[in-house]
Amino acid sequence: MKIILFAFIFMLTMTSQAIRIPKSCKMVTSEYIFENAPFKQCHASTIVELKDGSLKAAWFGGSNESNKDVEIWVSDKKNGSWTAPVSVANGIINDSLRYACWNPVLFRTADGTLSLYYKVGPNPREWWGMVIHSNDEGKSWSAPEKLQDGILGPIKNKPLTLPSGVILSPSSIETKTEEWHAHIERSTDGGKTWEKIAIDPHNPAKVIQPTLLLYPHNQIQALLRSDQNLIMESWSSDEGKTWSSLAKTKVLNPNSGIDAVTLSSGLQVLIYNPMASGKDWVNGRNKLNVAVSVDGKNWNDVAVLEDQPSGEFSYPAIIQTTDQAVHVVYTADRKSIKHVVLKF
Repeated sequence: MKIILFAFIFMLTMTSQAIRIPKSCKMVTSEYIFENAPFKQCHASTIVELKDGSLKAAWFGGSNESNKDVEIWVSDKKNGSWTAPVSVANGIINDSLRYACWNPVLFRTADGTLSLYYKVGPNPREWWGMVIHSNDEGKSWSAPEKLQDGILGPIKNKPLTLPSGVILSPSSIETKTEEWHAHIERSTDGGKTWEKIAIDPHNPAKVIQPTLLLYPHNQIQALLRSDQNLIMESWSSDEGKTWSSLAKTKVLNPNSGIDAVTLSSGLQVLIYNPMASGKDWVNGRNKLNVAVSVDGKNWNDVAVLEDQPSGEFSYPAIIQTTDQAVHVVYTADRKSIKHVVLKF
């Protein structure tokens, strides 16, 4: 109920007063979650606020992305420091069969349950969705469960809980024929069952990994990673039951992951790599910016998180905590996960 009430309060705020558009934001904290870890590489982090106000982050880590030893790791920030990484999920099927883990997403349902969604499989074309649950803030986890057939779970970014209680989980598929298509997995029963809803499935553009934003009058925007050198968008006005045709925004995208969040003030905040695609998939991930918008159409940069001559700073995840701080985690050159706190 706390999540639903929070959503209802900020919807009232958005419709009752003008939203202040900042020209900049302050970076309060910039730190690595770990510097020495029991894995060689890491990627695809996620973050959630715990009930006591502390933080929990997760990511996948192992010898190399897609290798069988890649597992899901977590760390908590308590009393000003991050705990040592601990593995909470792996892709072991039996004594002779094991697959890599991918793209964890932390999410809390309205009843207070903390869920950790992730993927298992040899590659993104053949993986399947898994989930574990915790009722003690991640001190212990349930046995891994495979999601229902045809449902992958949130593919990179956090689900969105609407004021009505409906949950929209942003997802996508990558097929063997090299087609990428985004969809929404919609739940009306608190995440027990899901309905798959396509986003412009016949559009030839490759789009994956949506992130969802909420606007006045029940408008929902999906921003999507694409192969079009720009972030693409789609809109829904019926709680995610139907979605508009894909369209290009004006925001650059080098075919790399993004994330965004609607603040309690109604301001929209986007984390993205401000470059176009290059010759290889990792090109363009050495810069990472923060942009803001009120209408989802006009985005203005307000901070630079990374501006390096080379390297990979990518796959951001962003949340706002109850103290109004904005937290971002992202891949830091595949060697660590970086945590940044922003104040608007």
